[in-house]
Amino acid sequence: MKEAEQAVADEIVFAVQDISQPQAAASMTLADWMLIWQSEYLTAVKESTAYLYRRDIELYIIPLLGDYKLTEISPMLVQSFYNRLLNAGDDRTKPLAPKTVRCIHGVLHEAMNQAVANGELEKNPTESCKLPKVIKKEIQPLEDYQVTEFLDAVEGHVHEYLYKIALFTGLRQGELLGLTWDCIDFSKGTLTVKQQVRKAQSKGGEYYFSSTKSSRSRTLSIAPSVLRLFRYQKQKQTYMAAKAGDSWLDQKLVFTNATGGILSYRTVYDCFKRIVRQMGLPQMRFHDLRHSYAVISIKSGDDIKTIQSNLGHSSAAFTLDVYGHCTEEMKKASANRMESYMKVVMNQ
Repeated sequence: MKEAEQAVADEIVFAVQDISQPQAAASMTLADWMLIWQSEYLTAVKESTAYLYRRDIELYIIPLLGDYKLTEISPMLVQSFYNRLLNAGDDRTKPLAPKTVRCIHGVLHEAMNQAVANGELEKNPTESCKLPKVIKKEIQPLEDYQVTEFLDAVEGHVHEYLYKIALFTGLRQGELLGLTWDCIDFSKGTLTVKQQVRKAQSKGGEYYFSSTKSSRSRTLSIAPSVLRLFRYQKQKQTYMAAKAGDSWLDQKLVFTNATGGILSYRTVYDCFKRIVRQMGLPQMRFHDLRHSYAVISIKSGDDIKTIQSNLGHSSAAFTLDVYGHCTEEMKKASANRMESYMKVVMNQ
């Protein structure tokens, strides 16, 4: 494995040396450029993102387009490449989902932009391509009666407080697993989200801490009942630490495994899926707890800006796009408010 990695590194070095020579620039292939781009310019993104970019380059872009000269990459060629991935794949791949093709486009588009900036190309050939439409999956928030059922189902479960806090704060799974006790201010009733737990994408990858998805921290004011859940979790953890004794790893994490280490994504998810299957909701995902929190907040009358801030979305427009739909209950409530108003003004 180390020999293969060294071979790739040597190939990148040779490619960089080659294009430094004027006579070699005109013959540079797309494969040459993609290797250079990922080595020299793919440095400002998170490691998990860089891994996904490299995967798309290695699995799709280089195998299907790599032999073409960089200057031969035309809009028509790129469009055919996307269509091939979307409709039939090739001998090595199955047809890809529209979202995956758009992700591959994002990688190629950025690389071509840099080629234009470097003077290797006059125009980005990906600019005029038509991309497949991604049909958004409908969110599946819990109805009010299902919230009660869910709370009953997790009562006494080893991850009871994690699931309840997820439902009533809207934190992402990685944010919950990366939460430390110093981020909870019991006197002010606030919760600060400043990091998340990620798992390296490579085979056998380990867990590590990184910044939040937006790379910014955020502070939520949380309900007294949520603070009470955190206190219960603290009591439970004190018992766990005493039981583990010298084996306890004091990483100050709120949610841990039996010895104080990072709690596995898979463990949390598998337990969650068993619970919702027993409830008759087999399609529900852990992330739907976050959706449920957002819908509960909207139904409770929270303004969209507050909800956006609590969820850590980049903008209120994005929050509206995801949660701007109305439930039947909300529609009826709106009609009732209009009825009350009309009665007032029409009786004057």
